[in-house]
Amino acid sequence: MNGNQVAITGLGIITPAGNNLKENWKTVLAGKTQANFDPILDNCPVNISCRVKGFDALDTKISKPWFWDNYAKFAQIATLEALDNAGLDSDSWTDPTRVAVLIGSGAGGTETLEEQHQAMLEGGADDLSPLTLPMGLLNMAAGQVAIEIKAYGPCFSPCSACASGATAIGLGKYLINNGIADVVIAGGAEAAVTPFYVSSFARMKTLSPNPDPTIASRPFDCDRDGFVIGEGAGIFVLESLEHAKRRDADIKGYLQGYGFSADAYHVTTPHPEGKGANTAMLAALKDACCSASDVGYVNAHGTSTIGNDVTESQAIKKIFGDNISVSSTKGVTGHLLGAGGAIEAIYTLLAIRDNTLPVTANLKKLDSNISLDVISGESREKAIKLGLSNSFGFGGQNASLLFSC
Repeated sequence: MNGNQVAITGLGIITPAGNNLKENWKTVLAGKTQANFDPILDNCPVNISCRVKGFDALDTKISKPWFWDNYAKFAQIATLEALDNAGLDSDSWTDPTRVAVLIGSGAGGTETLEEQHQAMLEGGADDLSPLTLPMGLLNMAAGQVAIEIKAYGPCFSPCSACASGATAIGLGKYLINNGIADVVIAGGAEAAVTPFYVSSFARMKTLSPNPDPTIASRPFDCDRDGFVIGEGAGIFVLESLEHAKRRDADIKGYLQGYGFSADAYHVTTPHPEGKGANTAMLAALKDACCSASDVGYVNAHGTSTIGNDVTESQAIKKIFGDNISVSSTKGVTGHLLGAGGAIEAIYTLLAIRDNTLPVTANLKKLDSNISLDVISGESREKAIKLGLSNSFGFGGQNASLLFSC
């Protein structure tokens, strides 16, 4: 392990599975899929999504909610919960220049950009909102969170497609390990359930065309045929162990290891031998100074696509063997793209905390090419020492996070 130990003192989350930590975990453990028909997508090749429900930014504590795209609103809501969970607020900082904000996204403010592009096509440049760029840029969730919480330390937005949120958390570990920050607000946010984005994914044949939303997202199943797109945000409060102890914080767990890599193979197709995935997982183990036998659970990237699930399972097996417990929570939440890695990292930590491994929703018959202990039917009670969360993105960009409690 490098440098200062990284404690996790706060968690915040908003997803299709719930608008806070408690709701999310209950839904995920129940394996209740959140996919449904989406009227906004009626004229698209695929009209199924996993939406955040009951979300009204005007009823939250967000400053000027009308000013922000939903992806930035999600990030702010999850941050507020994470800070409350950590017992922190903007008046808590001993030195705000040592508070960092890293919030990744794969797409940024896509809804805003699509709406404003249409406005310009229909009415000309004069019809464009002057807020188009502040609302649409990919870095604005991190920027606005830093403004809201008065964090003057490093602030940036990693973009590594579906590994963005996990990458942000891992880089937050680096900042603490190397003494650059005492506190890091880290995670991912996404709100790309839009006609343009959904149609683009559909044209790539990555979305499930299943007419039944209740079984469309089915990771590792022999009949899987693509993912269901989702939205939301997941945020961690990371602290150096020394800083957390100094303020007598309630420590929820530890970020023990981070590994990242590139497939350097293909823009969308994972390396057939899982080389990049293997490199990321092994790097996380090395960073944590532990062995594969110490890990009791892997929250897989598990997208429900033909290519990923087999390739990832083979990469996991190569390192951890046949008997490692594995599941994908995307059967419940759908695929939250750049936010997915942060959200699934939260689920991984909760699994360790509660000695309960979440079920893979909609898994009826395991693909015959997959020989792992994939959890199906119902969530499983099992005490584990370490849990690993995988996130792999287009471009062959991979990230693995290793947690303990």
